[in-house]
Amino acid sequence: MRTRAFMSVRELFLGMGWVGMGVVLLGSNPARAVDPFHTQRAIPANPSSPILRSHVSCTFGDPGNPLTLQEAIERALCANPDTRNAWAIIEERAAGVGVSKAAYLPTLSATGEWVHDDSITDVRDHSALSSNYSTMVHSGSLTLGWVLYDFGGRRATQANAKALLIAAQANEDAVLQQVFSDTAKGYYAAQAAREQLNADDAVVANAQNSLNAAQERVKHGAAPSTEIYQAQTAYAQALLTQTRDHGQALAAQGNLANAIALSPDTPLTLDALNESVHPDATFTSTVAELMAQAERAHPAMLAAEKELQAAQAGVTQARAQGRPTIKLVGQYSQNNEPVQLGLGQPHYPATGHDGYIGVQVNVPIFSGFATTYQVRQAQAQVDQQSVALDKTRQQVALQVWTSYQTLQTDTQNLAISSQLQAVATQAWESAQRRYRSGVGTILELLSTQSALAQARQQRVEAVTEWRYDRVALASALGQLGWGDVYDH
Repeated sequence: MRTRAFMSVRELFLGMGWVGMGVVLLGSNPARAVDPFHTQRAIPANPSSPILRSHVSCTFGDPGNPLTLQEAIERALCANPDTRNAWAIIEERAAGVGVSKAAYLPTLSATGEWVHDDSITDVRDHSALSSNYSTMVHSGSLTLGWVLYDFGGRRATQANAKALLIAAQANEDAVLQQVFSDTAKGYYAAQAAREQLNADDAVVANAQNSLNAAQERVKHGAAPSTEIYQAQTAYAQALLTQTRDHGQALAAQGNLANAIALSPDTPLTLDALNESVHPDATFTSTVAELMAQAERAHPAMLAAEKELQAAQAGVTQARAQGRPTIKLVGQYSQNNEPVQLGLGQPHYPATGHDGYIGVQVNVPIFSGFATTYQVRQAQAQVDQQSVALDKTRQQVALQVWTSYQTLQTDTQNLAISSQLQAVATQAWESAQRRYRSGVGTILELLSTQSALAQARQQRVEAVTEWRYDRVALASALGQLGWGDVYDH
């Protein structure tokens, strides 16, 4: 019976050894790396795939001509360091889930030893008892360990890992939305700078026309020469503004190029600014409803909540460190160490086998109060995450409130700026006709010219700010999408 039981232990360990070796060889090949717990399913295909479902490869050629807003956002989401870092964190957290699940499986380790053994025994005055033996000795063993019960330690570890993974996924959503928002605003800024240059061209042309008209009136003695100087001053100011805005347009274009992983000096052609935008009814809920909605759905809130759950599981982990564990243990070993019947006797080749299997109970009795302090440390981390959750809740509510109020204001300014530009244009055209006919004054002409230039600038700013605000509010709600960056 003993021999049969010993053979069963031997066969068990040999079988497990072959299985373990196969798993090791399979996992050693990166192209065939095993994922028995399917943790890779939690990892997006690329840093931008949660939003860009149709662009899996994230590969782009030269920028489009013109570069559309959608292409700019797609490039930024794929290439931004923050999105890549958030994606890498998900990979790390997914692997952590795998580690937590691995704790439920047995462990099997193998050791081997090959040595050249020289054994020399020299018995003084009794040479017959002396010996000199040399041989190659090899030994090997398989060791099995399997935690059967640990009073919730592994379960808490797995809960911690899963909560951290969900938090990382939510954090990636928040990062993607932030990059989405920043890129859209950068595109709007570059568009506005280009449109302001177009407005500057019109202002310079108007100033040139005013100067020509003043020169004609002075030439015919209908006005003093000071009117030429006044018109020249206005023309020089228009050129100065045009030069300044040209530099700002290049800076805005460089910022946009950098945001989409291109060199700042890359020439970009953008879509023209659509000034004929009209406010829509996208955000019709009250600000209180929007704040409540953001508290429920914003990815930053979900990430903070899961971080808190992970910290709470950490308390259970820490407490489990001071509790008993029940473990299945076993070992099988063999060697070919020679045997000697006695002093002076020859060594005989032999093989030895040894094996056991049983249950091990480990009961922590005293750990130097380490477990006590580990629990306190874990509880303090819960308190920290609870504070972080409250802080995130306040920040989300404040962002929604601020974005909502700003959007309401700029929506009104959108209509006012359109009316202002129309009236300023009519005033300028009227003053120009009056001046050419000899009725108006140079001051009237230059005043309406300046008012028109300012009205055009305010119109561009109003359209751009309104577009900013729509994106900012959608981002504050945690639901920014393609529909929020296109004009309606």
